[in-house]
Amino acid sequence: MNDGVGTDIGQRLTDDQPADHLPAAVVPAAIGLTTTPEATLIPGLIANEGERASRRYVDFFTSNIRNPNTRRAYGRACHRFFAWCEERGLGLTAIRPSDVSTYIDIRQRTHSAPDVKQQLAAIRMLFNWLIIGQILPNNPASAVRGPKHVVTTGKTPVLDAKEWRALIDAIPVNTLRNLRDRALIATLTYSFARIGAALTLRVEDLRPKGAGWELRLHEKGGKQHVMPCHHALAEALRSYIDAAGIAGDREGFLFRTSRGHRGITLSEKPMDQSDAWRMMRRRAAAVGIVAPIGNHSFRATGITAYLSNGGTLEHAQEMAAHESPRTTRLYDRTRERLTRDEVERIRL
Repeated sequence: MNDGVGTDIGQRLTDDQPADHLPAAVVPAAIGLTTTPEATLIPGLIANEGERASRRYVDFFTSNIRNPNTRRAYGRACHRFFAWCEERGLGLTAIRPSDVSTYIDIRQRTHSAPDVKQQLAAIRMLFNWLIIGQILPNNPASAVRGPKHVVTTGKTPVLDAKEWRALIDAIPVNTLRNLRDRALIATLTYSFARIGAALTLRVEDLRPKGAGWELRLHEKGGKQHVMPCHHALAEALRSYIDAAGIAGDREGFLFRTSRGHRGITLSEKPMDQSDAWRMMRRRAAAVGIVAPIGNHSFRATGITAYLSNGGTLEHAQEMAAHESPRTTRLYDRTRERLTRDEVERIRL
């Protein structure tokens, strides 16, 4: 038992140290909570329930949640909630639906509906995990309703055809880094790939298929999704792979970081999402694109272009590996463009 303010981390989780071999008081670095002193603590109200509860808490993030982005977001959400509970002197078994509801109401005053819904989802899922592990008898968050939030159009900035072409044409083909950047942008646009799936591609994931090529994408939840290559994408990828001389390194990462300022050699390490984001913002600024585009913008741009040119929502959903057509519609900006065109008819 401790004093309710948390248990200090004496050891961090690494890939070589599975959760079941760690001291019970360890919060894994994989949760993504290592930026503040408070983030390096197991919540006191969890630690106060003993070693089984502490291990179950660690396992929730390391075993139950596989997506690293979800893991970080849910880790932050649970820490905030339990810190709030500790400030009010609540023990784990003393938390009631009214406490969760009060926390959600307070959160709504200063945060957006999507943020609050994610907070509630994380808390509810963790409590369910603790119930399954026989740490708690019931889930105090199960009956709490989050804010209503209906999204019909996504907020991700989308490029029109002229902007996209200007961006691509502005990237020369004189260095490996430039060829890599062109190939990555083409991959996100023409294959509708998520950035996480694109950056985990291996050289062997580009495979011949008949007279063309196909990409094997490793999507969320461990799913594999095969997407035929658009001819422009196949050309960009082959130009990059041939120039880099990595065709024989079948198990190596496809999109690698570059060494030095000249961009003429590549490392064996894969790019991460922040690398890709900085590259895209730099490329956009170079051609005067002021919209805050990011990694997801090219996926949305590809889907919008496909639908604008007569593609069906059903096929777009399949190519984007979306579970629901509602998700695909969030990427469809054809209605926005139609509205702008119609407004321009107002001539005085």
